[in-house]
Amino acid sequence: MAEVVLQGVGKRFDRTPVLEDVTLTIRDREFVVFVGPSGCGKSTLLRLIAGLEELSAGEVRIGGEVVNDIEPADRGVAMVFQSYALYPHLSVYDNMALGLRMAGRPKTEIEERVRRAARILQIEDLLSRRPRQLSGGQRQRVAIGRAIVKEPRVFLFDEPLSNLDAELRVQMRVEIHRLHRELGATMVYVTHDQEEAMTMADRIVVLRDGRVQQIGPPLELYRRPANRFVAGFIGSPKMNFLEVEAATDGDGLRLRLPGGSSLALPVAADAARPRTLGIRPEHLELRVPAAEEDPVLRGEVFVVERLGAESQVHVRLEGGERVVAITAGERELRAGTPCSLHFAPDRAYLFDADGRTLFPAPPA
Repeated sequence: MAEVVLQGVGKRFDRTPVLEDVTLTIRDREFVVFVGPSGCGKSTLLRLIAGLEELSAGEVRIGGEVVNDIEPADRGVAMVFQSYALYPHLSVYDNMALGLRMAGRPKTEIEERVRRAARILQIEDLLSRRPRQLSGGQRQRVAIGRAIVKEPRVFLFDEPLSNLDAELRVQMRVEIHRLHRELGATMVYVTHDQEEAMTMADRIVVLRDGRVQQIGPPLELYRRPANRFVAGFIGSPKMNFLEVEAATDGDGLRLRLPGGSSLALPVAADAARPRTLGIRPEHLELRVPAAEEDPVLRGEVFVVERLGAESQVHVRLEGGERVVAITAGERELRAGTPCSLHFAPDRAYLFDADGRTLFPAPPA
């Protein structure tokens, strides 16, 4: 396998910048996920590594070798797309073997590689079937098998699970995770689904408008987001945001919350600038009847979404803002019920007017 290094990578289509100054090292045998909203440049970045797009700026190195001018077939990468792209007239075996045959590999080597990949993917009993005889999950396994038989230095996945239903996506996440462990492979994976990113990645690269917002392990991004965008993108349901007023309080700030409660945070910053308070739904404790204990948000139950073991409760605060809290699914709650929401101060997040995280301090 191989390390992948991106240095100052940029891409423009005509005069429109799509990626700007992306610098990143993907370590040998690491599983890295590019995540972000549609149009953020994550698939384009993957295609630049594969050689399917031409760089506008910067350098790509794979295994220590600069590959800017090397053809995709000679880079030692294998790509799995959202579309399975299987030949309908060929069997599973022949779909997986085709690339090796075109490369002139010996028949015995082709047989060994295809059988090994089929064994790893648990599709040995499907080798004689045609793609039309397979389920969506089975077809995706075949597409992954076609990549495995190439024995690449780097695997590249471009939203490979988007065409599958929810249950199959979960199953395939587990399978790809197992595959990474078994092959000891360097894998780069693109998705717009932050749940996929959180459950699969060694490290996540969060992209927005062609720029890297933060790179780190999943829990680091969840606990210490670099800015408001990352805080809102990582975590489900997404973080609640409230605009708050601030005043100097000793060496920190005292925030005035909707409804009149206050919260002190050890943040050395200009009190005159606008501030945004962030609180994750899972960190809010909903109380009925309402309590007065600070810090507190007061309001009434607006909508209850029952999900079984837990419920997502939408609360309309006294100032008109709406927030979401997670509570036990067995609780009986009705719309219009007065309630209060409580949280530990160290579970709060604070962002400045430019969206940068002030509290807790983001990673260096």
